Amino acid sequence: MHDIERRAFMKGAGLGALAFTVGGAEVLLTPGEARARSVPFRLLKENEAEPCEALLEARILNVKPPFVNFYRAAMAAIDRASMAQHGGRRFAQLSAPEQHAFVGLMRQNKIDGWQGPPGGFIYFVMRHDAVDVVYGTIEGYESLGIPYMAHIVPEKRW
Repeated sequence: MHDIERRAFMKGAGLGALAFTVGGAEVLLTPGEARARSVPFRLLKENEAEPCEALLEARILNVKPPFVNFYRAAMAAIDRASMAQHGGRRFAQLSAPEQHAFVGLMRQNKIDGWQGPPGGFIYFVMRHDAVDVVYGTIEGYESLGIPYMAHIVPEKRW
């Protein structure tokens, strides 16, 4: 049984899939497929996940677990600053140009009254998460015109 679970995990990892619980059963889905099926979030609330869909980079950067605490603090800081600057509107409610301008200021730590993890660090973590989710899949590789290889076989030299 352990080998079967491990094989399923490796297959899912190669496809960019994660384990989600749907109807009481665990299934492998890409984040996009899970979103399309409206799979409920386990750790974040719906409004917290609007601008943040992955929990990947924090682990690499040694953010203290549980990682959800960092993402919740980051989302709260973003929404607080957005509401202060944009008449009570949360970040997800801003227009695309307003979001771009906000993110530009946030990544440079130039938002007055910012409260929470440093904006530049939040930007770095979430940007890497987004790149991984979008381009770290078979579909992402295809969109870049790069052939996806689950593994690389070394050339035999005799």
